[in-house]
Amino acid sequence: MRATGLDRRTVLTMAGAGMVCAALPARAKEVRRPIVIGHRGACALRPEHTLASYAKAIADGADFVEPDLVPTRDGVLVARHENNIADTTDVAARAEFAGRRTEKTIDGQKQVGWFTEDFTLAELKTLRARERMPKVRPANAAYDGRFDVPTWAEIVDFVAAESSARDRPIGLVPELKHSTYFRGIGLPVEDSFLASIAAHDQLRCGPLIVQSFEIANLRYLRGKLGRPANLRLMQLTIGYPLPPADVAAAGGRMTFPEMMMPAGLADIATYADILAPDTRALIPLDPSGRLGQPASIIADAHRAGLLVMPWTFRPENQFLPDALREGSDPNRRVPTGSVAEIATYLRAGIDGFFTDDPALGRAAVRAM
Repeated sequence: MRATGLDRRTVLTMAGAGMVCAALPARAKEVRRPIVIGHRGACALRPEHTLASYAKAIADGADFVEPDLVPTRDGVLVARHENNIADTTDVAARAEFAGRRTEKTIDGQKQVGWFTEDFTLAELKTLRARERMPKVRPANAAYDGRFDVPTWAEIVDFVAAESSARDRPIGLVPELKHSTYFRGIGLPVEDSFLASIAAHDQLRCGPLIVQSFEIANLRYLRGKLGRPANLRLMQLTIGYPLPPADVAAAGGRMTFPEMMMPAGLADIATYADILAPDTRALIPLDPSGRLGQPASIIADAHRAGLLVMPWTFRPENQFLPDALREGSDPNRRVPTGSVAEIATYLRAGIDGFFTDDPALGRAAVRAM
């Protein structure tokens, strides 16, 4: 097996598994090279959460690809960033589904659109993916209508085939979306996810990181799954003073910034292995729009025994710090600026990262 950035420690053969299994790093000192995660695939270059996007991410050197998971009405997990599919499929143009347009409150936010839980898988499969940001990524819009919405099972099988064909381990970083909401309507995504692990050798043996902005679902999975060598749990956070959805639903007040304080990090370490904050929580912008000094979160998380993998690096001007932009077009791609931004975070000590353009992430890691 060729050495890769993902091959962190030892490739272990698990008794009775009948295949080669990867052991993921548990602590920062075990990480040899930072992990590159293809955010929604390579969504800077292909419409997000399509097999084409995941394929591009893998071809461009991603160690892991990230599918966000939501259920259909019949309980099948599919890849969409949110259950409202108005912006990422052609459902609005489909007359037969016009009556499905509705208003819902998801995690305290009112939304109007079409929702995966109101469609069977068969119905959802008739839809076609569309680019979320066509003005920002017009080249992606050229692919509108070409791809369907993949199921979690299809993604797992695809990644397993790619791993075999490329003779390197390729991991999955599924995010369980809106767990509290879905459990409340009788579609518990955690249980569907657990069933998928039982059904796929790739998930029991291949590199797997499960992520969520909620807490209770990660605790639930830890209790059910224990600590197998191929699995890590990732707590997502954001710098805004908001509570996780499950905390808010229970009447709690703990916010994401509190979770990133030393006491909060120690608590996260009791059930998760990785902290995944937004990039600006780690290195905020100064008043001039330039990257400032790193916050203490990376060192604090490492002291708590957590790896740190921020989200998300994007290569367009509007997402870059001012000093790394080129020209005045907010939608201009600036590969050198994105690589330079990632390099700053790598020097600050992160253990991996999410990027919309894995080729640029790989370039930054290679330049270390």
